[in-house]
Amino acid sequence: MKLKTLTIFLYLMVSIPLFLFFKANVFVWFSFFINYCLITYISYFHLNKERIFSPFLTSYIVFVFLFFIVAPIIQIGAIESMGSTFPNNYPYNVNEVIFSNFLILIFNLIFFISYLFYKKRKEQNFVQKPQTNTFSRPLVMLVLFMVCFVIWAINYSYIIDEISKSIYSKEAESISILLIRKKVLFLIPLGAIALIFRYLKKNRKITTNTFISYLMLIILLSFLLFFKNPLTEKRNALGPIYITLIYLFYPKLINTNSKFFLFSFVSMIIFFPLVSALTHVDANLSEIIQRPNIIVEDFTNHGGIVNAFSTLHYDAFPNIVATVSYVGKEGLSLGYQLLSGLLFFIPRSLWSTKPLSTGEFIGNFLMENHEFTYNNLSNPLVSEGYVNFGILGVVLMSILLSYVVAIFISWLKSNDTLKEVIAFYFSVHLIFLLRGDFANGFAYFVGTFIGVYFIPKLLERIIFFSLKKTK
Repeated sequence: MKLKTLTIFLYLMVSIPLFLFFKANVFVWFSFFINYCLITYISYFHLNKERIFSPFLTSYIVFVFLFFIVAPIIQIGAIESMGSTFPNNYPYNVNEVIFSNFLILIFNLIFFISYLFYKKRKEQNFVQKPQTNTFSRPLVMLVLFMVCFVIWAINYSYIIDEISKSIYSKEAESISILLIRKKVLFLIPLGAIALIFRYLKKNRKITTNTFISYLMLIILLSFLLFFKNPLTEKRNALGPIYITLIYLFYPKLINTNSKFFLFSFVSMIIFFPLVSALTHVDANLSEIIQRPNIIVEDFTNHGGIVNAFSTLHYDAFPNIVATVSYVGKEGLSLGYQLLSGLLFFIPRSLWSTKPLSTGEFIGNFLMENHEFTYNNLSNPLVSEGYVNFGILGVVLMSILLSYVVAIFISWLKSNDTLKEVIAFYFSVHLIFLLRGDFANGFAYFVGTFIGVYFIPKLLERIIFFSLKKTK
C-alpha cells in the first residue's frame, strides 16, 4: 500500500465513524461537517497538489482535525447522551457551538487563502544562496560547545533537583528566569548540534577537526538529553525538540508531506490518546503483572481512547466557546489581551497591571461563573483574535500566521543550517502555538529562537569579525 493511500485510508477510517455516530443538533452537526469538508480539501491539496515540503501545513491540518473536529465531536456526543458539560465545566450551548465553528471556518478559510498568496510571493522572490562556510566555523562550534559545557556545569544541581520532583509541581523561581533558563540556555545545544552535524556531513574524512567534532556532538547530545527529558519537561515541550532531531539526523523518515502527515496524524490522533488512556489504568505494576488482562478491562470500562478526548488535554474548542460567552458579557479587550504575549519579557513585578495570559484569564472566568477549579488553560489563536478584535481579530490573526509560515517555508529551503532547523522546529511547535494560549506559545518560541538561532549566529559574527581584524 502506498504511503499516500495509507494516509488517506487512516484519515477516512477516523472521519467516517466520527460523523456517522455523531448524534447532535442538526445545525451543530452541519457546522462541524462544513469545517471538516474545508480541512479535508486543504489536506487533499497538501498531499496531492503542493509541490514543496511544508510541515507547517501538516501541523495546521492535524491540529484542526484533532482539536476542532475529533475532540469536540466526541465531547458533545458524550454531553448529548449523558447531559454533562465540556471538560472545562462550561455548559453545552447550541448557538455558541455553532458560532464558534463559524469563527473556526473563517480562520481556516482566510489562513489557507493567505497561505497560498504569501507562499507564492515568497517562491517568486526566493533565491537560494550557497552556504557560507567561513573560516570561523570550527571555532564557532568549539565556542558553542564551551558555552554549553558551562551551562551544564552551572545547572547540574538544578536539573538533578528537577528530576527528583514532579514536572507538574509549582516552580519556585520567577517566570522570566525560568524562561531564560529552560527555553534559551537549555536549547543552545540544539543549535550547536545542528552546526556540528552538518559540518561532519560535509567533511567525512577523518581528521583531527572531525574527530573532535564527533566527540563534541556526542557530548552535546548528552547535554540536550540531560536538559530536556521526560523527567524534567512536559510532552509538548519535548516533541518539537526530538522530532527536529529526527529531521536533522534521518530526514528521509519525515521529509515529504505524505511522510510527515502520516507521522503526525498517527502520533497525535492515535498514539498519544492511546497512551494517555493506558496510563490512567487503575492498577499498580504488581497487579498488572499478576493479571495482565486488567489493562484491557480498565481500558474498556473507562471508554478507552475515546474517553481520552474528554480530558483537559483537548479543551481547545470548549475554551473558544467559553471565550465567545465572555465577550458576549464583557465585550472585546481591543488589543489589551495581546499585550500579555507581545510584552511577555516585562516582569509582573515591574508592571503590576500586566494582563493575564488569555488562557488564565478565561480560566478565572470559568472559575467565577461555572464552578471550575483550574485556570491554567489553553486558548487557541482563533479565540485570541476574537477576544481582542472580534471577527476582524480572527481574520487578522489568520493572515499574520500565514505570513509567518511563508517566511519559515523560505527558511526551510535555505542553505543556512540554523534557519532550516529553527524553521522545522517551528513547524512542530505550531501545534502548541495554535492550541494556545498566545502568551505561552509566543514566549516559548522566542526563547527557543534566541537559544537555537540568535546566540549561535551572534557568536559566529563576533568570532568572524574578531578574526578578520587580526589579519
